[in-house]
Order: sequence, then C-alpha cells, then structure tokens
Amino acid sequence: MGTVILLRHGRSSANGSGVLAGRAPKVGLDDQGRAQAQALIDRLAGVPLAALVVSPLLRCKQTLAPLAKDRGLDRTPEPRLSEVDYGEWTGRELKTLVKEPLWRVVQAHPSAAVFPGGEGLAEVQARAVAAVREHDARITAEHGEGAVWLLCSHGDVIKSVLADALGQHLDSFQRIVVDPGSLSVVRYTETRPFVLRVNDMGGDLGGVVPPQPKKRRRSRKLSSDAVVGGSTGSGSRKDRS
Repeated sequence: MGTVILLRHGRSSANGSGVLAGRAPKVGLDDQGRAQAQALIDRLAGVPLAALVVSPLLRCKQTLAPLAKDRGLDRTPEPRLSEVDYGEWTGRELKTLVKEPLWRVVQAHPSAAVFPGGEGLAEVQARAVAAVREHDARITAEHGEGAVWLLCSHGDVIKSVLADALGQHLDSFQRIVVDPGSLSVVRYTETRPFVLRVNDMGGDLGGVVPPQPKKRRRSRKLSSDAVVGGSTGSGSRKDRS
C-alpha cells in the first residue's frame, strides 16, 4: 500500500472570522493561505508525488494550484473529501453555536453528533476513510508499493482519517490538532496504518518517502510489522518481510 500526505487547505478568508464556513461557496484563501500554498513547492521538493486528490471546494483547489502546476500533475476531485455538511449551522457565528446543546455533543461524543439539515460526523469519517483507502489502493496498483500521494481536504475530515489510522474511536478525534496549511502523513500496509507525521507546519518531509527496494529476483512488499523497541530514526523501517 502507499503513503498519503494529508494536507489541510491553507488559511481561508473564513478562518479566524468566527464563522463556520462549511460548504458555503466562494470561500477562498486569504493572503496567508496563498503564501502557504506557494510554500508547498519547497516543502515537498524532496517528495516524489504520484498523484494529487482534492476536495471540490474552492479553498482546497486554490491550495493545490501552485504545486500541481509545478509538478505538472492533474488534481483529481473527490467529493467524499469535501467539508462536513454542517447544514443549518453553516454560516453561523461560533459564539452563538457554543450555546447550542449539540455543541457539547460535538465536543464530548462526536460519533453521535448529527448536524441539523446536514450530516453526522460518523458519516463523515466513513466516507473519508473509504475514499482514502480506495485512492490509495488505486495509486499503489498504478505506481507500486513505494508510491507517495497527496490529498487536500478540511480539518475535521483529516482529523477523522487520522483517528481511524491511529485506531482511536471517533469520540477521541477532538484531541487531534490539524491547522490550516499543515501536513500529516499516513503509510498504509496490509496489517495496519503507520502515522508518520501529524500537523507538520514546515519540516522536511523527505523522511516519509519509502526507501527504494534493493534489486532482488522477487520484489517484496513493505513490511507491515512495527519496529520492536521503536524506530531507529533513519526515516524508514527496515524491510523485514
């Protein structure tokens, strides 16, 4: 299986405004967000990318535009990676939403939260995880076990995917922080996912690239085993398959 870089879109005009943007149209990047999008070219310079997959919302497409142009890659739209459908909460101020009884459910028991006129967070996780695993299987089949690909999505969507990769119940996903412009990395294997980075805001991501396999008569898959005693810090796990 492959390695996926989970990119939250850059800072948008709605971030920090105190309003829940959700799927409202025409919410684009602000100046900081555009700078974050441009910086992706250098941040990922050492990472060969096999594919780009993107939420259909404007702020995500804008975030990937400079990188896609630099790499000559198409952006594959994926509706299942779109923002949460917050329904009647869309466009409302957070300071008023905190007074709603559902707010406490979202904070303490998100797996039971269903937004009025929208969708439930459990539904969001199911669609997002299914999309990630399907794209990962497709890209791995096309480019091999060492493939690295990138998706651009939204905070709660990425948090739900990370919770699944970490083996956490969705009710714990509020413990994960995913800031605008951040990169998180998950490597999928036949046995389990490995979470390599969470909420990375500017480090060198070259270490997440799987090592090139040595020339052998038969190719071997990347090991699904965890390193007993912890990683050696080499940036990759020793192939013990």
